[in-house]
Amino acid sequence: MVYITRALVDVLLDLASDADPDRVTTGVSVTPAGELAGGGAGAIPPDTPVFTDFYLPDPGNAINAVFGVDLSTPARQAQGQFVSHPLRELEVTKRDDLAQVVFVAVPPWSDDEDSFGAFDRSGNRKPLEIIDAEPPEQSLSG
Repeated sequence: MVYITRALVDVLLDLASDADPDRVTTGVSVTPAGELAGGGAGAIPPDTPVFTDFYLPDPGNAINAVFGVDLSTPARQAQGQFVSHPLRELEVTKRDDLAQVVFVAVPPWSDDEDSFGAFDRSGNRKPLEIIDAEPPEQSLSG
C-alpha cells in the first residue's frame, strides 16, 4: 500500500493541469505517519511512510525537459517521483522509471482511479490510499 496526503495530490494535480499540454516531473518525499496531524494518520502504523511533500519543478532545467529526470533534487531527499502524461495512458513509461514509487496523472487531472495512480519502477500498479492528514510545520530558519 502506498499512502499520500490529500493536500499533496491536490497540488500535484494542479501542477499537471497548469503545465498541460506539457509534462511535469518532480520529486516527492515522505513523512512517517506518526508525525502527521489529522484523522487519516491515526489508522496507519506510526513508522509507515506517507508521501507529503514535493519539490518545485524547474522548468528551465534542460535535462529534465529532455529526459524527464530531475537532477536538481538530491536522490536521498526524494523517495518518489510524480509525472504527468498529458497525452498518454495512466502507466509508467521508460522515461519515468527512476524512483521506487512513481505517481502518474493523466487528464482530466482528478484523483479518480483512472486519472491518478501509484506504480513501482517496473510499472506495476500499487494500491493507493489518499489520507486527510498534514505534515508537521517546518521552519526555514534551520
